Amino acid sequence: MNELKQLQSMGLVLPSPAYLFGAVLFGIVGYAAYRRGKLVLRSELKWTGVALMVYPYAVSETWMMWSVGVALCAWLYAKWN
Repeated sequence: MNELKQLQSMGLVLPSPAYLFGAVLFGIVGYAAYRRGKLVLRSELKWTGVALMVYPYAVSETWMMWSVGVALCAWLYAKWN
C-alpha cells in the first residue's frame, strides 16, 4: 500500500475500472472495424477502426474517452453498410 501512495505522490494514478472497460471495448470494436475495412477495401472503416484503437492512449479523462468512443462508434455504424 505504501508503493501506491508513493506513485500517487509522483503524479501517477491508476485509471478507473470504467476507463479500462471502455478502452478494451473500443479497442475490440476498432479492431473489428479495421478488419472489415481492410476486407472490403473501405478506408473510412479502416481509419475509424485505427482511431478507436489508438485514441484511449491520448485521452486521460473517463468521460471524454466514453464520449469520443460513442461518437466514433456512431460514425462507424452510419458508414458500416
